[in-house]
Amino acid sequence: MTQRNGISGTSDHILHSEASKVYQQANGMDHEKIQEADDCELEERGQEGGRRVSVAVTGAVEAPDGGWGWVVLVATILVLALTLAFPSCVGIFYTDLQNEFHATNSETSWVPSIMTSALHAGGPFCSVLVEKLGCRATIMLGGVLSGLGMAASSFTQSITELYITAGVITGLGFCFSFQPAVTILGHYFVRRRVFANAMSSTGTALGLCTLPVLGNYLHIEYGWRGSFLILGAVLLNCCVCGAVMRPLQPKRHRGQPLMNHGPPPPDENSDSKKKGRVRTIWSSMLAFLSKHMAFDQFCNNLRYRVYSIGITWMMLGFVVPLVYLVPYATANDMEPSQAAYLLSILGIVNIVARPPFGIVFNLPWFKGRHVYVFSAALLVNGLSNSICCIGPSFHVLLAYVVIYGLSMSVVGSLMFTVLMDVVEMSYFPSALGLVAVMESVTLLIGPPLAGILVDRTGHYFHVFFACSAVVASSAVFLVVSFCWLDKKERKALNQLRMNTNSWQ
Repeated sequence: MTQRNGISGTSDHILHSEASKVYQQANGMDHEKIQEADDCELEERGQEGGRRVSVAVTGAVEAPDGGWGWVVLVATILVLALTLAFPSCVGIFYTDLQNEFHATNSETSWVPSIMTSALHAGGPFCSVLVEKLGCRATIMLGGVLSGLGMAASSFTQSITELYITAGVITGLGFCFSFQPAVTILGHYFVRRRVFANAMSSTGTALGLCTLPVLGNYLHIEYGWRGSFLILGAVLLNCCVCGAVMRPLQPKRHRGQPLMNHGPPPPDENSDSKKKGRVRTIWSSMLAFLSKHMAFDQFCNNLRYRVYSIGITWMMLGFVVPLVYLVPYATANDMEPSQAAYLLSILGIVNIVARPPFGIVFNLPWFKGRHVYVFSAALLVNGLSNSICCIGPSFHVLLAYVVIYGLSMSVVGSLMFTVLMDVVEMSYFPSALGLVAVMESVTLLIGPPLAGILVDRTGHYFHVFFACSAVVASSAVFLVVSFCWLDKKERKALNQLRMNTNSWQ
């Protein structure tokens, strides 16, 4: 029987707890290796006297569920606002970058594309840093990297240099900041973890509300180079947010010493030391891939394979409209300030809609139906892109961002929940890591392909048509595939029951 049915049989409070571990284990972060004093990696062991606690290998720590945890929650919201929402604001400077470097739409679109791809693909590297440095230091390192990357971008003399500074360096900085921030939040909240995670998810929407307005103001006052320099200074606030995320300290040391989870030593009976070193390197690679990317699940778990392929295809067109919305509006004589407000309205819709959607989809009725609600919202999201083709007026685009924002809120609320339904929780970190790496490829090539389409046709609305087709087709693929899998599972279950009855 699949894991989905196994999960549906658990009690509600355990389901909520496991759902919150999504954020603790983002992109393959290992929760078994724990630093003695400064590590934030804890595990939830169970209940003591009816009250749930977080337990470290080196000692027991009770999650405060408040107190300093509220400061950590606010810091996490700010980190997500500064990182996840930032690539969408690059569209404000799109025309200036084209004119400055004499670049085509395709060449310019590589900047937010590389930034977003590095943000997702850097998960395994972030996991290693968290194991070595802890969450707090990794967040501060990410703030320094992203700030320096944007500051250096203001001095670039070619579009290629911008790919490295604003794309790779800034994108990796975002990755190193937001993933550990969400992870450490899960250690501070156990009883109120669902509420804390729902509130932290509004950080992205908050960034979509404020960063476009700030970017547009800086663009008018200081141009794109001055804006990038100031935004680099703004991103350094991730260091401040990281500084307040102090790790929970264990009350006492207990249990066995930390086990060595590294690769096995070379075979002492090997013919040569060289062969032993080769075996050690190969074992290390296999251990790393097994921990951070679930290739075995991809090969053996059909539901996970379907979901991974569908999400990867979806990402080819899911974020592209956010990159091209402002250029599309300004190219049709809309004021840049009005175009920037469209992104802010999109953020406001997400802030208002995500918390209630998160609460509603935790109701028992939706158990086992998450993937179908997710696919329906994805279908609406894809088809909503066609609204832009009606016309470039402000009222048409306003209706578009409202519908797009509502469906985006549902998709964002259920994306991790559906993944939890198709894999065992013990495999979740590596499964999420593999999905992140796969979707980073389509996130990388999506905007440039859209740029080529604009260069060839001379019109932006073709991009929204293409995104509509891509996202809607991914929704249809997920619905049809999971309906077929559910039908196949029910048929196998009925056959098993018939065989059992005949045997009796």
